[in-house]
Amino acid sequence: MSSADGGGRDPGWFEQRAWRWRFEWGPNGLRRLAPVVDVVVVVDVLRFTTAVDVAVARGAEVFPYRWKDGSEHEFAAARGAVVASNRMGPTGEAPWSLSPASLASIPSGTRLVLPSPNGSALCVGAVEAGARAVFAGCLRNASAVARAASDAAGPCGTIAVIAAGERWNGATGPLRPALEDQLGAGAILAAVDDAASLSPEACAARAAFLDARPHLAEVVASCSSGIELAERGQSVDLDWAADHDASACAPVLDGERLVDAR
Repeated sequence: MSSADGGGRDPGWFEQRAWRWRFEWGPNGLRRLAPVVDVVVVVDVLRFTTAVDVAVARGAEVFPYRWKDGSEHEFAAARGAVVASNRMGPTGEAPWSLSPASLASIPSGTRLVLPSPNGSALCVGAVEAGARAVFAGCLRNASAVARAASDAAGPCGTIAVIAAGERWNGATGPLRPALEDQLGAGAILAAVDDAASLSPEACAARAAFLDARPHLAEVVASCSSGIELAERGQSVDLDWAADHDASACAPVLDGERLVDAR
């Protein structure tokens, strides 16, 4: 068993410590890198960080919350916020959901609790792991987030880009690497001016994005997660998610809420 699997104490082989920009996957990657970098960027393209970008760009404040288990309502009430519904349309909850399309007209100043077991949980987990700054990145805001994260880290600081991925067999199953998150992370890393500051892992994510960029919308729509959304009748979200650099918003955690770093 390797040290990465918990088979012993390693001297930091998996921290990519020689490079300013680093890349990893999911909760375990976050737990490995968040304590040793200055800035964490969470990427969950379908759909948490895309939804965050759309909402925050319109002036909303988004509160990440790990689970939709009923406790989110007490959390929201204590903060004067509303809880996102499971889907678009009237459900007795807020008329907004994880669907980016549902957030296109959210009023400025809305305080929205947005539960998600992947991207939202990673945002909360990054803070708990000691990250000094946490950004929500996606394809829509890739260049804006790259700039903001670099500024937040400072000239000598380090940044970890974490692709959320999904889970096999429910919210607590093993990680399923999701292509769309690799592409979102790669888009952020492709916006970095100094390619020599990228770890090999980060370079691989960047290369995946550059390869897909000429036909990005088609790739997002035809990957496993894209097909899943389309078959659930949510294909409109794919257009929002694949709109590369459509947004100048850089959502960053300010206390418990994601707001525009600008």
